[in-house]
Amino acid sequence: MTIRIAFPTIAACLLLSVPALAETFEVKMLNRGEKGTMVFEPDYLELEPGDRIRFIPTHKSHNAATIDGMIPDGAAGFKSKINEPFETGFDKDGFYGIKCSPHYGMGMVMLVKVGKASLPESYRAVDMPARAKPRLEELFERAANP
Repeated sequence: MTIRIAFPTIAACLLLSVPALAETFEVKMLNRGEKGTMVFEPDYLELEPGDRIRFIPTHKSHNAATIDGMIPDGAAGFKSKINEPFETGFDKDGFYGIKCSPHYGMGMVMLVKVGKASLPESYRAVDMPARAKPRLEELFERAANP
């Protein structure tokens, strides 16, 4: 009788302690997309902590890298190799500015929101190429007004 009661209780505890499964999102790095040349598609994502992004270079000469000054405090930045698919996880709440290093000057950027975060005003003051600024400003507005 004790085993009949203990087993379901233990099984229920184990099931309840399993964390929610993380999602993996795919982002294409394109020479030309719906929003013009040198773009990430999608260029804005909202994730939960633990979710992952797989960056896919669909054309040559692309990579994904965090933008200096646009990652949450305590989060590790990243920089993928050019022309190689790259997958990374996002565990810390906040906003992550991401660029394609070779095409940053052409405005190839994206924004990732993780968890329940507010966009830091300091992100708007980050020094960036002239063509990246309007794209990021549009992404900042989208993040502020979902």
